Amino acid sequence: VQLVESGGGLAQAGGSLRLSCAASGSFSMLNVMAWYRQAPRKQREFVAGISRDGTANYANSVEGRSTISRDNIKDTMYLQMNSLKPEDTAVYYCNARPLLNYALTDFGNWGRGTQVTVSA
Repeated sequence: VQLVESGGGLAQAGGSLRLSCAASGSFSMLNVMAWYRQAPRKQREFVAGISRDGTANYANSVEGRSTISRDNIKDTMYLQMNSLKPEDTAVYYCNARPLLNYALTDFGNWGRGTQVTVSA
């Protein structure tokens, strides 16, 4: 499985960013796709995830201001983040896994990450 993130960058607080993850590989390994993030000196944490049928889950920290989606034809996942906050600053990683078990933060396949920096 190969996962390539794009769309990160610098944004001001209150602004928006859209992250994309292009995936390729085994059909079953792409059943569930998710975004995780890791801020400096912090552990990697779940941000949002979506199963193949479109069922979405969000971390409390982003729910209500983020939307995750996926295009199963293109095997691409997106994360639209609005009302950005400085605490959203982190490296965002695309993840793909066969099972819905977001609590396992080291499970599945990972992209290299894309940096998101939100200035106050």
